[in-house]
Amino acid sequence: MAEFKRSRLERQADEQITKKTVILGFLTVVLVISLLIFGLPLLIKFSILLGEGKSKKSDQVEEKVLPPLAPRLVLPYEATNSATIKITGFAESKVTVELLKNQMSIGKTEVTENGDFGFDNISLDEGKNEFAAVASTEKSGSGDDSKTITVIYDKNVPELSLSNPSEDSLSVDYADFDIVGKTEPGCSVSINNRITTVDSEGNFKLKWQLNMGKNDLEITSTDLAGNSTKKKISITYSL
Repeated sequence: MAEFKRSRLERQADEQITKKTVILGFLTVVLVISLLIFGLPLLIKFSILLGEGKSKKSDQVEEKVLPPLAPRLVLPYEATNSATIKITGFAESKVTVELLKNQMSIGKTEVTENGDFGFDNISLDEGKNEFAAVASTEKSGSGDDSKTITVIYDKNVPELSLSNPSEDSLSVDYADFDIVGKTEPGCSVSINNRITTVDSEGNFKLKWQLNMGKNDLEITSTDLAGNSTKKKISITYSL
């Protein structure tokens, strides 16, 4: 009797397991069919959307443009006696260049296809003027500033004095004559177009070989801005 009851319980357990297996199998079949009917299109749509997202990101990376390189300004002198000047330079072609004077914007221009640009009639303040430029485009914005260049506007003529001779006209009985004087530091001095050395304090000295008779000499001092001062002397050499 006990064995009969055990066998019955085992059959009931087997029947329950079989029912669960059948139900699980049925649900699996339904899930697979649902996935094939509904899930696969959704999966395809998701894949398409994912691909489009990656494509857009790729396009955004490709469209990102670096700012233009810093322009290069060209000015062949450090000082001038002119109140207005022209500033030229080079940059990437077809970008916009903005000119800055003492860190203030004073104008913009377009760079040519050859990569050059220019600003005409730039007014100067007396003394030191600093210029820089920056290039930009609508897509990439502004790049770095150029190297700063400095130009000095100086309209004053340099000082020039002679200690030998101290007078404008004299007579001597020797041919070797030392012309000695002083001007502003940084100036160049010429005597009848012959250049002489000027030291850091503006002193100069040149030995001049006199010709017999009257010798007319013109001493010229010229500063970096092109301003000049002249003195004329006459030395008569006779035995």
